[in-house]
Parts: sequence; C-alpha cells; structure tokens
Amino acid sequence: MSFPFPVPDRSDARWTREGGVHVRRGEGTARWLAGDNYTIMVTADDTNGSLGFAKGIVPPGGGPVAHAHGNEDEAFYILDGELEFLLGEKTFMVQSGDFVFIPRNTRHRFKNVGSTDAELLFLYTPGGHERFFIKNGDEPVEGQTSPLWGPERYAALIDGLFEEGVTILPES
Repeated sequence: MSFPFPVPDRSDARWTREGGVHVRRGEGTARWLAGDNYTIMVTADDTNGSLGFAKGIVPPGGGPVAHAHGNEDEAFYILDGELEFLLGEKTFMVQSGDFVFIPRNTRHRFKNVGSTDAELLFLYTPGGHERFFIKNGDEPVEGQTSPLWGPERYAALIDGLFEEGVTILPES
C-alpha cells in the first residue's frame, strides 16, 4: 500500500518507545477529601511529570473551598450531574458534557448544589498536586460516606497546601 505521506520507520525510537500507563476500571488510589470521593488514576510520578489525572464523585453540598493553584493549570470534564463553579469573579453552572479550564493562579471552586451526586474527571498540568489527595485524604471505609471537612481540618492542612503552592481564598 502506498501512502501520500511519509510513514515512520518502525526502528525509530519514537515509534517503539514504551512507558505509557494503563489503569483499568476500578484501579487507582481512592481517597476521601472534604466530603468528596476521589480516585487518583495517575500521578506526576507515573507520567514523568506531565500530568495528574483523577475522577471525583461530589455528593450534594460537596466540593472544595475557593482556592488557587500556583504551580499547575487544572481542567475538568463533567460526566454526570450539575456543579456550580466559581472561576475568578464569575459563578456559573456546569452539567454533564461541559468542560472547564482553570489557569494557574486563578481563584476557583466547585460545589454540588443539586440533589444527586455529580461525577467529574480532572487533570493537573504539570502533574503533582494530585499527590496532595493521596497524602492528606482519608482512606475510604466500606459502607460509610466521606465526612465533610470543617474549618479545623482545612487549618491543619494550611502548611501542606502552602508547600503545594495552593492558597485558600475567600468565597467572595
């Protein structure tokens, strides 16, 4: 077969290089954080620093407090449900199929203001902040739900957030 474009030489290292990541359904590192359920699918360690990728399930009333990341951009894709997003000074609703991009150093948060769980995928680029979830989140307990975090729990994490380049910001 003849192609109207150059075909890579299969001996070229770019063609044969391995090192990708495959995470099967049900795998990943599960953590409870601030009342939400997160599964970290890959970390910066898995992707040579390129990205961190996770899935979140946010129950009604759940979601993080307003904050900004100083070291990474963040992107969200909504799989199911509705979330209220704060992006800078703007508040808006997102739903299944919507995408939101948050540049670093931008105040943001999401909150489930609906009556059913919301499900989303999100990634950090470059990766790294997802390790905060693994280090500071709670191990899930079968048959229980993730407890909401009060101000005292956030206060205990201020140093860790600072080290990650994350600043907790006022809601308005």
